[in-house]
Amino acid sequence: MGINRTIVWQVATPRLISSVLALATLATLGACSSGGLSPTGGESTVSGVAGGGGAVPQTGSEGGQTSAALTPEAYKAELESRHEAMAGAITALAGARGVKALDQRVGRAEEELSGAADALAALTPPEAVRTQHETYVTSLRDVATELGATTDKVGARDLCTSSAVLADLGDKLKALDQAGKELQSAGGYPADVVSVKAGERQTRRLRNGSFIRKSTLNGRSSLEIDNGSSLDAVITVVKGKSKVLSVYVRKKAKYKIRGVRDGSYKIYFTRGADWDGKNKAFTRDCSFERFEKNVKFKTTFTATQILWHDWRITLHAIAGGNVRTSPVDPDDFPG
Repeated sequence: MGINRTIVWQVATPRLISSVLALATLATLGACSSGGLSPTGGESTVSGVAGGGGAVPQTGSEGGQTSAALTPEAYKAELESRHEAMAGAITALAGARGVKALDQRVGRAEEELSGAADALAALTPPEAVRTQHETYVTSLRDVATELGATTDKVGARDLCTSSAVLADLGDKLKALDQAGKELQSAGGYPADVVSVKAGERQTRRLRNGSFIRKSTLNGRSSLEIDNGSSLDAVITVVKGKSKVLSVYVRKKAKYKIRGVRDGSYKIYFTRGADWDGKNKAFTRDCSFERFEKNVKFKTTFTATQILWHDWRITLHAIAGGNVRTSPVDPDDFPG
C-alpha cells in the first residue's frame, strides 16, 4: 500500500521539524534657444534660427518694441529640434519590459520633458499661437513633475509595469496629448509627442489555482501552497534551469499541486496586485522572493510499501518555521 509522509514548511522564522517540516516565511518583503531679448539702450535686438526666418519684433501698448516673437518658421524649427527626443522617451517608457528598464526610462522621460519645457518657456512664439504654446509648455511641466513622483513609486515597487505608470500619469498625459494636437492644428507645428494611450487603473486577477505554466505532473507527491498574505501570488517551481510550473494563488487562499515528480526544486514567488497576463507580471505592489532551501521529493519502494513526500509551504508568517526567504532581483526572477 502507499504511505503518504507529509512534510510541512511554515513561517515565523522557517525551521525544519522532524517528521513534519514547517516552512515559515516572513514575507518581507536650460538653455534658451533663439528667443527674444529685451531692448537695451533704446534698441531692440532680435535673433532667429539660421535660415529659418528669424524673429519679428512685437509692438508694445505705446508703440515701443517689447519682445521679439519668433517667425512661424523659426518657431517650427525650435519644436522640431526637441520633438524626436520627447516622443522617443515617451514611447520607450511605454515599451519598457522589467522593473529596472522601467525605472531608467521613467527617469529619461522626466529629463527630456523637463528640459524641453524650460527651453520652450524661454521662447516668444508667434502671436497667433501664444495661447496654445503656453498650454503646451504647462502640460509638459505637469507630466515631467508627475514623472518625478513616478520614479519614487517605481523604486518602491508601487508601480511595476509601463501600463501602471501610464495609468498613473492619467489625465496629465492626456492633457499633453490634447495640447500638442491643438498646437499642431494651429499651424502645422510638430508638437504631437504622445503616441501612446494611458489606460485606466485595473485590478485583474486569475482564478485561484490557474496554471500560467505547466509541465507533466505524473508523480506521487503534492505541493500545497497556503497564501495567507494580503496580496495574490504566483509561485514558480524550478528544477535545475528549467521552469516546471507557475501557478496563481489568490490572497487568503490555498491550492494543492498534485502529481509532482521526484527531484529537488527551487521555489520562487511574486506577489502583487493587478495581474497583466500578456506580460506575466503584477503591475502594482510587486515583490520577488525565493525560499533559501530546495524542496526535495523522493519516492521510496520497499517490499510492502511505497513512501513519498508531500510538502506544504506558506507565503505568510507562521510561528515555528525555520526556512527563510530571500528577495530576488526582478530581472533574475524566472518569468
